[in-house]
Amino acid sequence: QVQLVESGGGLVQAGGSLRLSCAASGRTFSRSVMGWFRQAPGKEREFVAAISWSGGSTYYADSVKGRFTISRDNAKNTVYLQMNSLKPEDTAVYYCAAHSRGSYYHGGAYNYWGTGTQVTVSS
Repeated sequence: QVQLVESGGGLVQAGGSLRLSCAASGRTFSRSVMGWFRQAPGKEREFVAAISWSGGSTYYADSVKGRFTISRDNAKNTVYLQMNSLKPEDTAVYYCAAHSRGSYYHGGAYNYWGTGTQVTVSS
């Protein structure tokens, strides 16, 4: 079993940066693909980014490509999401998740989820 706790959210002006962290417990973390998703008020949850267990492969939604960077430190059981050039439309609750099976881009493929951290970008 994996437990996930996100941190690092907050209020930032447009154009600013934030780094989210997701601390994981559980023996399977280092072997799991990890993902970040977000959900804005009134909208469906959407994929943001994912990273392979080794960190050698990363995947991004088109909306964040070139602005966000996902990384991981398996020694610290932590996955990160560096968010630069933030826009008001990035405002959402951000969740990290551990992948089980299926497409990395679909939330249904992840079987463990954190409780989320709020990111608010003001214009």
